[in-house]
Amino acid sequence: MKFVFRILPFVLISSLFFLFCQKEKFTFSPDASLEFSADTLRFDTVFTELGSATRYFKIYNRHKKSIRISKIYLENGSASLFNLNIDGIPGDNQSDIEIAPNDSLYVFAEVTINPYNDNNPFVINENVVFETNGNVQKVVLEAWGQNAVYLPSRFGAGGVAGYGCNGGEWLWDDPRPYVIYGILVIDSCTVRIPAGTHVYVHGGLGKIVTDTAIYRYNDGFIAFQGAGKLLVEGTLDNPVIFDSDRLEPEFEEDPGQWTGIWLQEGTSGHSIEHCIIRNSVIGIRVDSAADLTLRNAQIYNTGSSGLVGIHANITAENCLFHSNVGYSVQLEYGGDYNFTYCTAASYGVDGEALRMGNAVCLDPGCIDYVLYPLKARFQNCIFFGSRADQITLFDRLDDGTQFDYEFKNCIVRVRDLIKETAYPDFLDHCQPCLNTDSQDTLFVNVNDRDFHLDTIGSVANRYAVPVPGIDLDLDGKMRDGSTPDAGCFEIEF
Repeated sequence: MKFVFRILPFVLISSLFFLFCQKEKFTFSPDASLEFSADTLRFDTVFTELGSATRYFKIYNRHKKSIRISKIYLENGSASLFNLNIDGIPGDNQSDIEIAPNDSLYVFAEVTINPYNDNNPFVINENVVFETNGNVQKVVLEAWGQNAVYLPSRFGAGGVAGYGCNGGEWLWDDPRPYVIYGILVIDSCTVRIPAGTHVYVHGGLGKIVTDTAIYRYNDGFIAFQGAGKLLVEGTLDNPVIFDSDRLEPEFEEDPGQWTGIWLQEGTSGHSIEHCIIRNSVIGIRVDSAADLTLRNAQIYNTGSSGLVGIHANITAENCLFHSNVGYSVQLEYGGDYNFTYCTAASYGVDGEALRMGNAVCLDPGCIDYVLYPLKARFQNCIFFGSRADQITLFDRLDDGTQFDYEFKNCIVRVRDLIKETAYPDFLDHCQPCLNTDSQDTLFVNVNDRDFHLDTIGSVANRYAVPVPGIDLDLDGKMRDGSTPDAGCFEIEF
């Protein structure tokens, strides 16, 4: 029995030694190819000198034996604009990489694009080459690059940069896109943006550190103050576009990536025409006593409200507001507003298509408040969405003396708003108006964000009246001369 106990440790150690000394079995067949999670790794638009977001693909060994990759390398060698990291090891030319049976590893790729004297987008293609058992396989790396004008610079994120030109004009007419890094404050300067200009804004959270606290704020916005003025002069075929600088496909419809455009208190003469503003927190905020004329504009995919007026003066024509997490249009603390042929659509969110109020509350019960009169006119507009009420009102005095609003030839959706406990006389201010519900046909396809009017039975068809000077819709189609359609789009049969 003692002999058994004495020999048992030797047997166990010998067994473990035998197991650990087993030679790993590799496949050497040229038919034993690798598999990849993608045959092409695409980078979306990459701005010059900035590099890109790192992207990756996976290599799979689907065989019952280990496989040894003789070489993995970039086809262009030292001239490549890409960099590789293979399973945590950086290097653009690596040898003898092993993958266990039915296992995988990651290949990370990053691209850096140097400046070129070429204002047009260009495509960069290169192969990652894999040599295994005499078998050569490739994965394509594909990146789009373009030069850009960086304001104030490509290192400006988290900072504030002020621009003034002593009442002069700053023309953004470079054919390259403009990229805003940080907060851009325009004072005593008219910024004129011609047709076809693309403005990309880098967002994120900034912070200010003091001796007593750390203050955080949303980075990435364009503000106008004092004598600053914004003139956006897009056209039907070449609109001006404001967007986030994250152009990868997964960010295409991601709201709240940058803060927005802020027309501050007292600024005047702002005009925006044929413009698209998307993926911001707020599209445009027009502050106290500032004024804005907005024509043929689209504001969508915002993390909060699309258009915000605070005791402002706004004229909007042929505009589309949709896919806003907050309100599509939010008009607070009074002001003077005129909307004609506009569509505000709110689906799948808590915010209504339109909110109007005439006071700022200074306490939770609104016992203390500051009031400013509201005057709002809406003609040939649509305020519709998935909730039963798409208009919300707040008249602090509750007597209408400082709350002057009127809807004419509009399509609306209200239910609780017109109850006795709310604003039962709302429809008296909406003459004529069609108060419709979700069962009525209106838009082509809200799931696809297509807010053109349905050609088969849209309730907005021929519901409007002609307005002198607005003969074309948002698409440039001629409106019917006697019975046009409500909203920003005219039905085309």
